[in-house]
Amino acid sequence: MFIVGELINGMYGNIGKAIAGRDKKVIQECALSQVKSGADALDVNCGPASRDPVSDIKWLIESIQEVTDKTICVDSSKPKVIESGLKAVKGTAILNSTTADLDKMDILVPLAKQYKAKLIGLTISAKGIPQNKDQRLELAAEIVSYCAEKEFPIEDLYLDPIAMPVNVAQSQQKEVLEAIHEFKIISDPSPKTILGLSNVSQGSTERSLINRTFLTMALGFGLDAAILDPLDSLLMNAAIASDLILNKNIYCDKFLEAYRNK
Repeated sequence: MFIVGELINGMYGNIGKAIAGRDKKVIQECALSQVKSGADALDVNCGPASRDPVSDIKWLIESIQEVTDKTICVDSSKPKVIESGLKAVKGTAILNSTTADLDKMDILVPLAKQYKAKLIGLTISAKGIPQNKDQRLELAAEIVSYCAEKEFPIEDLYLDPIAMPVNVAQSQQKEVLEAIHEFKIISDPSPKTILGLSNVSQGSTERSLINRTFLTMALGFGLDAAILDPLDSLLMNAAIASDLILNKNIYCDKFLEAYRNK
């Protein structure tokens, strides 16, 4: 599966402090530790406390690219911040993210197309978070239809069914899993699927256990990618073993070492 490391986010105290003080070393060490642990891409978010996110996102991405050429996932709710980040990316970029609202798609889909970035589409709208598989599927269809109309390549679209915290929305997890399967057959070519994995355990005890259990189940339903903490070795081991069992990787006795260092 495709792993997006979640740790370069200003909401974390060490990252927020590093952004404010322009401490490049902290950012670069965080980037490299995630890559070493198996991240294929790095999510980059200035966080809500950033005073100048347009400048901060540019500085973050430039700092990261000095030490790694991994894919950058530019993460913001503000189009100007996203565009600043996309301009700074030298290699492959992912735009994180648009909702199914027309006013959002009208801005962000053309932006992703302009910068040849992949796009994450959240199955959520101004009406709120969907409460079942069918509502998620309806919003996913709207995003896919809009992208097709604007000639954005569907194979570069990642649909996120929005995982909810299990401690407050326990019944939603089955709906999310079923939505992942349905998203894969919504069109031809089919969009990819992604989860913000840490959401499912937000506010719960045994977070690592919940995350890795949900991840392995989601992979069985066809999940392609996840935004997660790659420094959680048990979680990464579960992801690697799941790919093995699903016949995505070739077995060898040292499969954990082999595929973590691929």
